[in-house]
Amino acid sequence: MNVLRSQVCSILRRPIYRQIASVTRPFIPPAQLVFHDTLLEPGAKELDDSTVEALEDETDRRELEDDEFDPNDDRDKPHPDSPNFYSCRSSYYDNIVELQTAISRTRGTLQRLHLLPLPEFARKSLKPMPTVWKTPEEMTTDFETTMTISRYRRVTALLNELNEYLRIATTAGYADVADKIGSIISIFESGKKEAFLSRGIRKLVQLDQHGRSYTFGKRKTSSARVWMIPVKASSLQLNYDVNVEEALGLSDKPKRPPVNVTVSTILINNLPIAEYFPQPVDRERIVRPLKLAGVLGKYNVFTIVRGGGTTGQSGAIAHGIAKGIFAHEPETGTVLKRAKLLRRDPRMVERKKTGLAKARKRYTWVKR
Repeated sequence: MNVLRSQVCSILRRPIYRQIASVTRPFIPPAQLVFHDTLLEPGAKELDDSTVEALEDETDRRELEDDEFDPNDDRDKPHPDSPNFYSCRSSYYDNIVELQTAISRTRGTLQRLHLLPLPEFARKSLKPMPTVWKTPEEMTTDFETTMTISRYRRVTALLNELNEYLRIATTAGYADVADKIGSIISIFESGKKEAFLSRGIRKLVQLDQHGRSYTFGKRKTSSARVWMIPVKASSLQLNYDVNVEEALGLSDKPKRPPVNVTVSTILINNLPIAEYFPQPVDRERIVRPLKLAGVLGKYNVFTIVRGGGTTGQSGAIAHGIAKGIFAHEPETGTVLKRAKLLRRDPRMVERKKTGLAKARKRYTWVKR
């Protein structure tokens, strides 16, 4: 009896839906059944054909309703324009992809023109084209994302590579390729490019209507304003042909009148150079630029000097004279630069230290 009781109990414990599922009919997913919850209840009866057809009609009706457009359904929304839409920085990555595409196409064009790969000696001879990129703050607005240091370096690395291709195309003479590359680079160039590149470049000295130059020289704590004007050319026309008979007094020809040579003047604070600087070393320091350039006696020099001592004032005047010579005769710039006369001497007096007699002098040490 216990054996039969166990078999009967096992049969009664079986779910009813298993018996129903054994009926031969089309398969309908449980989620689409209207009364699928009632089938699982104890004592549920087998569905007849009319009920199955009603369920199928209800399922078809719901499918038609689902096919209609629902503005609140995300599945019916259009696809995003950019594949980087879900990256949270779509604008940044779109610009990166565009730069990489431009670099790839430019590289292919230069390779077809046999301009790449370029030897090292040819790369060094390319035309220099320095540029200044926008700051990270300015690129933040263009890329619509916070431009961190790593992102900024990535963008500038791509732009530098594109600028290198621009140098190659410009030097090779392919203007159409250079214009296309330049149109891309100009988007990321700073508006302060000209002002930034002009920093540190010495302004050219302009001559006035009288042919006079005005320069400014400095040395230590002294400063000098220097005006230089060429001596009249008629006074410099000398006759260097020497007749031996006339020199010895053996010729019967009348002697020629002497030529009045006008010597150039160097005035310092309205005083002649010999009167203002009695020391020869100071005077030699002033006329040294004129001697090196070979223009001694060719220009009249007027200076106003202030501050410092004789060494500083003479050095400031020499600095201003060298700049004035370079303005009148640019071909002498090489000689003056090699002599370091166009560069301001940065040496200054060393300050006195606490506990020392002077800048480096110490007091005598006494044992007792």
